[in-house]
Amino acid sequence: MADMPTLGFLRDQLRRARKLRGLSQEELGKMVNYSPSAVSAMEIGPNHLSVDYLSRFDKVLETGGLFVGMLELIRLHAEPDWFRPWGEIEREAVALRWYDPAVVPGLLQTEAYAREMLRAGPPLADEQIEKRVLARMARQEILAREEPPQLVAVLDEQALRRQVGEPTTMYEQVKHLRALADHSHVQVRIVPAETPWYIGLHGPFVLARLADGTEVAHLDNQLRGHTVDSPNELANLGRRWETVAGEALPRRQSARLIEEVANSWT
Repeated sequence: MADMPTLGFLRDQLRRARKLRGLSQEELGKMVNYSPSAVSAMEIGPNHLSVDYLSRFDKVLETGGLFVGMLELIRLHAEPDWFRPWGEIEREAVALRWYDPAVVPGLLQTEAYAREMLRAGPPLADEQIEKRVLARMARQEILAREEPPQLVAVLDEQALRRQVGEPTTMYEQVKHLRALADHSHVQVRIVPAETPWYIGLHGPFVLARLADGTEVAHLDNQLRGHTVDSPNELANLGRRWETVAGEALPRRQSARLIEEVANSWT
């Protein structure tokens, strides 16, 4: 791990490669179709380093995919060891059913919300937090690919009303959630706050279905997450999913509630 490149090193190398070619930030921006301010943000922060930007950078500067490869290396080593098997499953899934009573799921988080969530967890150095934010944002690329998985997320309303970071962080997060819910492959359904206690409040879980029909689940606890593939446990979680989905509002009513909660953060 000590030999892994850091985000600071990657940003320094972006700046160095640009200068070696005698390009200003404005000139490079025109070549990669990014504004000069966006180029500056990639070189010094605070923007997360996107694959799109680095792909264009590699192409126009003919670096042979060096910077995309460096970013992927950083991402790979940012994820906790216990998460990597599930990360592979998530990338291969054709359908995901995700329930969380407490927080917005990682695939639906904004960068600012993800950063605050990580800051509130076990103590991590700023560099490690930024790497994990980067990895979490990278996971979301599965929702933007040509054939994305079908994602149904059921959240308890309290997940949208419990403050994470500043009110602006929550406003942007809930608005982001509302925008995602307009996509045909994403459903976001909300269990209203006035719902009496129900079995889902025992904790979050995710059910994934792969292209061959295989089902796998993921459970989180205070220390780590783990995958579940036992038929009996999968059947149990399937029944729990039906219960929590049954408590949730329909899609359109959920969208109206999400909009209402977003406005409450202004």
